[in-house]
Amino acid sequence: MDKNKIYNFSAGPAMLPIEVLKKARLELCNWKNSGKSVMEISHRSKEFTLILEELECNIRSLLNIPSHYKVLFCHGGARGQFSAIPINLLRNNLYPDYINSGYWSYSAAMESKKYCIPNIINVRQILNKKNCIFPMKDWKINNKNAYLHYCPNETIEGIAIYEEPKFDDNIIVIGDFSSTLFSRTIHLEKYSVIYASSQKNIGPAGVTIVIIRQDLLGKSRNICPSILNYEILFKNNSMFNTPATFSLYLSGLVLKWLKKLGGLKKIEKINKKKAKLLYNTIDSTNFYINDVASYNRSLMNVTFTITDNNLHKLFLKKSHEFGLHYLNGHSAVGGLRASIYNAMPIEGVISLTNFMKNFEKEHG
Repeated sequence: MDKNKIYNFSAGPAMLPIEVLKKARLELCNWKNSGKSVMEISHRSKEFTLILEELECNIRSLLNIPSHYKVLFCHGGARGQFSAIPINLLRNNLYPDYINSGYWSYSAAMESKKYCIPNIINVRQILNKKNCIFPMKDWKINNKNAYLHYCPNETIEGIAIYEEPKFDDNIIVIGDFSSTLFSRTIHLEKYSVIYASSQKNIGPAGVTIVIIRQDLLGKSRNICPSILNYEILFKNNSMFNTPATFSLYLSGLVLKWLKKLGGLKKIEKINKKKAKLLYNTIDSTNFYINDVASYNRSLMNVTFTITDNNLHKLFLKKSHEFGLHYLNGHSAVGGLRASIYNAMPIEGVISLTNFMKNFEKEHG
């Protein structure tokens, strides 16, 4: 390994493809020979309009989005959508279902309590000492409730739900795809709304993508702030106010990189290969422990602990010196976590697994 090489395993803001960073560096001060930085051009200009149009075009192409779904670019991250969802979609029915599979899905449910009375459905269980998720057929949902909200990938616990919705057609299904959008193929028509903050697989922080079925626009409550109002954003081409222009520009470069790489089918194969390598390293020993059932293990966020908890600090210190950064687990759960989003090359995971094996030899 090149000891000067740094691999960034941060859960977000996450690493960006090096090819994208190099492109942005070249264009930073003189975008397309305009004599201006892309950060300086007006969001109302023809130039920026083309950036936004191309970004939406690539989003639609990569996700195969039907024409009756609309793409919005919002502020406030996924947490902003925790409020935007209920105040945009609830009218007279104030009883939505919220699936609780981990930290972020539960946080969304707690935020919704400001606007409605959520039915919180716990779907996690422990089988054979491993955390896992009930099959969707066993989720105790209420078919008469306003909508169903869930999070397919919990970044903190490293738990993923790969089963896609198979509910009655009248159920509005909302997915928080912040940490998994563009990492694998999905059948978008199975969802009514999906949203994702940008700082995982899309680009730098500052943008949240909302993809919504058009018939759900125009249902917001009077208390909905204009900046969160989906219909207002749609009618103003996501430029009701000044958008995060540089984040949108960089997100556009990332999606071009992804298309050049081969799209979602290609990146899914790569992500599965990276995750398998890391999980196999963990499972090959009793020194490291992952407490998630194999069928619910996240491809994006691999959580693990060391049998001797006293070694965690030393592991983080030594791994950082080795060029493996941000492997600490979230403060809510502790332990260790390797986030291996799209931009993480296979070489980074190989470097991590080699370090883990050597660390075990020295301290096991």
